[in-house]
Amino acid sequence: MNDKLAQLLDEAMASVTDAKKGLPRELFYFVSQLTPLINVDLLIKNKKGQTLLTWRDDEFYGPAWHIPGGIIRFKESFEERIQQVALTELGCTVRSSVAPINVRNMINTERDIRGHFVSLLYICELKGEPDPAKEWRAEDPLAGQWAWHDSAPKNLIKVHEVFRKLINDTPAL
Repeated sequence: MNDKLAQLLDEAMASVTDAKKGLPRELFYFVSQLTPLINVDLLIKNKKGQTLLTWRDDEFYGPAWHIPGGIIRFKESFEERIQQVALTELGCTVRSSVAPINVRNMINTERDIRGHFVSLLYICELKGEPDPAKEWRAEDPLAGQWAWHDSAPKNLIKVHEVFRKLINDTPAL
């Protein structure tokens, strides 16, 4: 192996405290340029058939509604990531389908950083109530706020357009 590359890799690994908790941002972005990332997306439905979406506003996707989701960490199970996403984004846990109801290869041809995902879509229902402090009530939603939707909104993030029909047509668990 190239000695210089080996030294750089050793330095990169030294920056990782615990890969199970995630990677430092710079290292994560580097890895995301080399390999697809696997994520879970939570299609959360209620008994009325509504879908719970959260507002996202970041450098990669811009401002729009999206299905809550997260990238699976090293040695983390699908179920562990599903529950962590629910806790982080909504403040409660969920009951999910045993297997994903949809698997998508998501490739962004316009960028390399965070440019390729394998997305596992799980149908879910809340086990409790989402954090009321994060509920969207104002005119302009803020990043991290949630709201129930009767159908997929017009301002759904572009990458989740492939899920529009599933948002509209999938019944609750």
